[in-house]
Amino acid sequence: MDHVSIRVSTLRGDQKINFDAYVKINDKFVLYLRRGDSFEGQRLKRLKEKKLKKMFILSGDESNYRQYLKTNIESAYDSTSSKDMESRAEIIQGEQQSNVEEVFEKPEDKAAYNETKDAAGKYVDFLMKNTQAATAVLNIENSDKNLAHHGVSVATFAISLAQKLNMTENKTTQILTLGALLHDIGHHDTTVNIAQPLKALTPQDLALYKEHPLKGAERVKDKNHFDQQVITIINEHEELLDGTGFPKGKKENQLDPLSIIVASCNAVDRLITFEGIAKNEAPKKLMIERVGMHPLNHIQLLSEVLKTLK
Repeated sequence: MDHVSIRVSTLRGDQKINFDAYVKINDKFVLYLRRGDSFEGQRLKRLKEKKLKKMFILSGDESNYRQYLKTNIESAYDSTSSKDMESRAEIIQGEQQSNVEEVFEKPEDKAAYNETKDAAGKYVDFLMKNTQAATAVLNIENSDKNLAHHGVSVATFAISLAQKLNMTENKTTQILTLGALLHDIGHHDTTVNIAQPLKALTPQDLALYKEHPLKGAERVKDKNHFDQQVITIINEHEELLDGTGFPKGKKENQLDPLSIIVASCNAVDRLITFEGIAKNEAPKKLMIERVGMHPLNHIQLLSEVLKTLK
């Protein structure tokens, strides 16, 4: 029987699986976990430490896997759930990360994009209606410096910031979240090691790095299902208010306001996730080193969010 891939980010340690899960080693599928067992303890942690993004199931088990996902997601979004906020946040963060990975790999897949867009709307609602939700999501460490996880973190910061800015209109916050989730699609399959301070890159790699916003926008501009404002955010998320950003060196009055929010949140999470700066130090570093490049109130408000984290 054929095998189909599933994403490690969708798996949970506290729920028994209703399918056999395999890993692929040298073109052979090796049974890793039997149906009826769970990924509790070190099993899931080991997979993530190895930066394994995909496992496999038998094609005949696809419906069982979808039911497993549905059960997890429905319980996580259920406000009357007995699960604690940390458990709910882990499930929902995993769903968002999986959605980002799917669009990164298949931007031409209209269904995948629309599913990610719909889920982004639900995610906004979850964050805005649960005061501890953003903190719980942002406390999930991106230990393997995963690009899609970074997208979820940026989106979470963006909604937290939007809420503090009294920006709560549903369509606007959905597009903001979707743009934040997908902002780094231009890094997908890059040869550059982005998980380090930019000053550590060689001149050649830095030049390639600076191409990623335009590369990402170019990759999706002919996909009619992509919202234009999402493409704009992808293209502008590295631009700075004073015109010293890239790829176009645009200034504040030339930028989409949502791009400015994503740029601020991306700058904060890049320092934390890829440069190893402590959460409470990241805003201070931006205030000192990027004066006039991001709105001061953005950094101040993001600092308030970061103070709630572990």
